[in-house]
Amino acid sequence: MKKLFSCILVLSLVLSMALCAFAEEKGEGVMTYAEYAAAELESEVTVETYVQAKQSWWDNKATLYTQDQDGAYFLYELPCTEEEYAQLVPGTKIKVTGYKSEWSGEVEIIDSSFEIEEGEYIAEAVDVTELLGTDELVDKINQFVSFKGLTVEPSKIEGDDTEYAWLYGWDGSGEPDNSDLYFNVSKDGDVFTFVVRFYLTNAESEVYNAVKALNVGDVVDLEGFLYWYNGANPHITSVTIVE
Repeated sequence: MKKLFSCILVLSLVLSMALCAFAEEKGEGVMTYAEYAAAELESEVTVETYVQAKQSWWDNKATLYTQDQDGAYFLYELPCTEEEYAQLVPGTKIKVTGYKSEWSGEVEIIDSSFEIEEGEYIAEAVDVTELLGTDELVDKINQFVSFKGLTVEPSKIEGDDTEYAWLYGWDGSGEPDNSDLYFNVSKDGDVFTFVVRFYLTNAESEVYNAVKALNVGDVVDLEGFLYWYNGANPHITSVTIVE
């Protein structure tokens, strides 16, 4: 038994060392996620990260959701040709140098440049259901996350007593099938507003139509990117009705 315990201990130490080595394997001058998170706003940062989803490309600028094994980086208006944008498929590793910025609580990298590197990584959704409504949720900012067993709550338009399961735009004033979809969900009595971002998943996407099929009272599992706008504002990419 002692010999078995010793073998397990040695194996655990070896695995821990291997994981640490992997986590610390960065190119010259590249920050770890912890160093990036600790960096001052408006300071120059250099990170290696992996494309997870593409929100938009316009005027030779791309907006991307990216992540590594330790954290996530939202890249806002990354200078990028249309040909380069086509190469940035999910999983692609890129080295990015730019400036850490914040807008209404959302931490992002702006005024940046990038180069494609060897490597591939797709993040699995991290379940943050129990972090909803807590100060710890922001530690997962921009990551690909999941929420389990939330209840769809009514959304209302000012001056209209009707209870809707979702709205075009935050106040219902958006254009049909050409706007973000907003919907409310609850956990333990607390209500939260989530969004399906039109530029990320448009009216032809599965998730856009899944939200349009929701009813007040449905219980759902959700996945998406933990965007921040004056508080948690997840950009939802998957909806599954469980009840």
